[in-house]
Amino acid sequence: MPRALLVEDDRRFAAALVKALERCGYDVEHAADAASALAAPPCDIVLLDLGLPDLDGLEVCRRLRDRGEVGIIVLTARSTERDRVTGLRAGADDYLVKPFGMAELQARMEAVLRRARPRHHDGVRALGRLLVDPAARTLTLDGAPVRLTPKEFTLLARLIREPGAVVERETLLREVWGTSWQGRSRTLDVHVSTLRAKLGDAARIETAHGVGYRLAAGAAGGGD
Repeated sequence: MPRALLVEDDRRFAAALVKALERCGYDVEHAADAASALAAPPCDIVLLDLGLPDLDGLEVCRRLRDRGEVGIIVLTARSTERDRVTGLRAGADDYLVKPFGMAELQARMEAVLRRARPRHHDGVRALGRLLVDPAARTLTLDGAPVRLTPKEFTLLARLIREPGAVVERETLLREVWGTSWQGRSRTLDVHVSTLRAKLGDAARIETAHGVGYRLAAGAAGGGD
């Protein structure tokens, strides 16, 4: 049974959502503030409200992400593109604006859990100074570990499967996010941007405009 942590200060909303999630087969723990969330036991997925009474949810997201590869979905009323981009850059795997339907939330949770637990593992892949181990879900750069979010790792692992080849946007959306919906194109672009920052000059994620992205070894460069 997947373990979920719901971080939500609206107790009435939280109680209703806990019941709905339990009916869907989740073992749910509720935290009403940041302190409780950060002290909670390990789980498989976190549903995180941003408007918490003791600490901004974005900071909670960053701290949870620093701990490891738990799936994180932001549930919030903050609905601008800037809000979404900020949430994703803070380490969230997905971002859902309130109000939302339970069916959509469940589908997004399933997608995040699928990406966090791949159904098959390829062998270790090397590209220049990078070493990607899909089974262990680790990336090393010059022998030193690099921390990636689950989505960032899945995206990089997909690109490194075909180094130098352009992988179409639709393919990346389908294989990394489980959808071909072009509304997620901005999400893809944000994750590529954060990956570029973490890889530095060790590799280039190059844009094939209007088509997709390719990964190549090399020194600095690789942008839009």
